[in-house]
Amino acid sequence: MQLSECPVRPAIDVVEGKWKPIVVNALKAGRLRFGQLRRQVPEASRKVLTEQLRQLEGDQIISRKALGQKWERVEYELTAYGRTLVPVLTLMAKWGRRHKKIMQKMEKRAA
Repeated sequence: MQLSECPVRPAIDVVEGKWKPIVVNALKAGRLRFGQLRRQVPEASRKVLTEQLRQLEGDQIISRKALGQKWERVEYELTAYGRTLVPVLTLMAKWGRRHKKIMQKMEKRAA
C-alpha cells in the first residue's frame, strides 16, 4: 500500500503539527480569543500558533471570527465538523496515557 492510499493519512494530515491537537482540545470547551489560546499553548510561538490555526481553519476544523477592526479581537471555535474530531483525539489521549505507562515500566525494568 502506498502512503497516499492509507486511510489513516488524511486524519494524520489534519492533526499533524505540534500544537494542533492542543488547540482542538482547548477549543472543545468553547470559543476562545487568540490571547486565550496563547495562554493554553504558552510554548508555541505566535507565528507557529497562527500558522497552525490557519491550517485548521483551511481544513474546516475551526472557524475564525474577527470582531471589530483590530486583529487582536479574533475568536476561534470548533466547527460542527471539527467537533467530530474530539472523540478521535480523546481516544488517542487515552491510548497515549496507556502507552506512556507501558514505556515507563519497560524503562524501569531495563534500569
